Parts: sequence; structure tokens; C-alpha cells
Amino acid sequence: MTPLLKDKVAFVSGAGRGIGAAAARLFAREGARVLLAARTESQLRAVTDEIRAAGGTADHVLCDLADPDSVRAAVDRAVALHGRLDVAFNNGATITPPGPVERVSLADFDRLYQVNLRGVWLAMIAQVAAIRATAGQGAIVNNSSVGSLTGNPALPAYGAMKRAVNSLTESAAITFAPEGIRVNAIAPGNTRTEMIDSWQENSPGLVERLIAATPLARQAEPEEIAEAAAWLLSDRSSFVTGVVLRVDGGARA
Repeated sequence: MTPLLKDKVAFVSGAGRGIGAAAARLFAREGARVLLAARTESQLRAVTDEIRAAGGTADHVLCDLADPDSVRAAVDRAVALHGRLDVAFNNGATITPPGPVERVSLADFDRLYQVNLRGVWLAMIAQVAAIRATAGQGAIVNNSSVGSLTGNPALPAYGAMKRAVNSLTESAAITFAPEGIRVNAIAPGNTRTEMIDSWQENSPGLVERLIAATPLARQAEPEEIAEAAAWLLSDRSSFVTGVVLRVDGGARA
């Protein structure tokens, strides 16, 4: 069977660890030339070297999603390296400690907005411009969260930004569909990542509670979330756009 992303040029943000790193590895195995973007060069270099050692094509670029110039430069780097951009996975995000809405600090709220919402918007605009100017058609996947689908009293600002990403995804899908540029989102549930580990430290027993609320009765591995993103970016999902796909083990069924 032809690899999912054969001959595609792929951009992945938040690619130094967790879901982003798993996605970068998977996309390369599925035939893509991958540009990894994140803030921590040591993590990016380690994943890039791993992909290359396995026979894949990968490069990395430093990118701060809170910095508009950094976002545009990172996307432009993919075109400079490979002459085109076909697909992008906007996975990068920041977090804040769990707590009720009245305890969210202004600094935390602004940081969540800058990275988790504005950063996705900036990246999409740059990616659409790059796809339009080079490949002509392509696909974008934004990483949301099942925490965006209902009220989220433990992570109110985080959930609000991710819900806004859902709306932005749907609007972009309608806008760019006539050009053959598809835009979708995935909404992961409880996944074995450093983000969940951090929340667990602030809220002991969180992982066990989430597993108890998941019909499949376990955490997802980052690779399982990456598989959903890869399919949505591939030509095998060619009639799918504007979707927020739950990847949550049935937790929101």
C-alpha cells in the first residue's frame, strides 16, 4: 500500500515531544519530508536525528507560537528547504495549572490566547499562503482537545481557547475548500504525555479518574493520536473537511 503521505512536505509544530514528536516520526515513516518546529532545540534535534537514523527526511526550526514573526519564518523555512508545503499539523500548545475560572491569572489567560489560539491562527494563515503558492492544494490539521467540547471547570481558559480553535477550523475549512485546501481538527482525550503528567501533579488521581471515564479503559499513546492526524492530512480523507474528530477512547460518546 502506498504510504499515507508519500512525497508530501509536512510542517509539525510542538514537535519536540509528545504528540508532535510522535507525529513527526509517523509522517516521515509514511513518506513525508518533515519540518519539525518548537521552542527547545535539544528536543527538536533529538527527534530529527532519530527520524534521519531510521531513513526518513527531517529538519527542524526554532519557533515560538507566541511570536508572529517566528511563526511565519518557521513556515517559510519548509518552502525554502523543499520548495513547497503540502500539509501541516498545528500541534504546539501551552498549559496552565488546573483551577476554577476565577483563579486564572491574566498572565496565564493571555499566554494561552497567544499560543493556543492566536498561534494556530497565524500558522494557518502562513500555511495556506505557502500551500497556495507552491503545492496548490493541501491539508491542515489543528490539535484541539476533548476538553473543548463541553464545559471545563478545571481548565476553563484552556478549554475556551481550544473551543475557539474548533470554530476557527470550521470557518477556515469553508473558506479554503474551493481552493482544495482542507482544514480539520482532532480532539484527543487522555493521552500519555508530559502535559497530562503536569496536570496530574497538580491534581493527584487525575489520570485514574480520566481512565475510569473512558470506555476503552486506558490512556492513549501519542502515536495513536498521530495516526488520526496523518489520516486527515492524507489524500485518503480527500472528502473530509471542517471536522473536529474525537480521539478519546469513547469518553465523549
